Amino acid sequence: MLRSQDWQKAERADLTATQGQILSQLHTRGPARVGAIAEALGVAQPTATTAVGALVRKGLVEKRADPADARASLLHLTRAGRRKAQAFEGVPEALLAAVDELDESERAAFLRSLTKMIRSLQRQRAIPVQRMCATCVHFRPNVHDDADAPHHCAFVDAAFGDAKLRLDCGDHEALPDERAVATWRRFVDAGSANETDAPSAATDEAS
Repeated sequence: MLRSQDWQKAERADLTATQGQILSQLHTRGPARVGAIAEALGVAQPTATTAVGALVRKGLVEKRADPADARASLLHLTRAGRRKAQAFEGVPEALLAAVDELDESERAAFLRSLTKMIRSLQRQRAIPVQRMCATCVHFRPNVHDDADAPHHCAFVDAAFGDAKLRLDCGDHEALPDERAVATWRRFVDAGSANETDAPSAATDEAS
């Protein structure tokens, strides 16, 4: 359904689906190199390069020198590109209606299961890396005794439950490998929420 929606939106905007996805990526995640765009979309770099070239010719994207490496370029949306990108924002009404059919506990179970599936697919390199709570340095899983809000986000300093897990967060910072396994184990082990050291874990490793 989402793929169909993307094609329809792209057609109305006189773009291909890939071009529309690139505009959306730049709009939500900011300037990026072609390689990063290709990785995020799960397409070959030549495919992304061709689509970017078309967007540049249409005046929707421009290349600027990367401040971190003068030999490289970053893709930026033009003013016209930002207007076009807005057409790809938002969640389809049909999908919102489907989500509304789920109660809080069903949403929590769905998001938790989906998080596990995404992580497995990422580890198999079957899909691009997603900016999920479960792989973020700010995520403190199962550190509170409240069954409805056992997790903690150090970025906003707030407790939350599985129904509020995010699969694509703009504030995501990837966990280093040495911490990723331990954080994941704590997330999947709901019993760890009762450990005596759990409350202090919400504020540890803040540095």
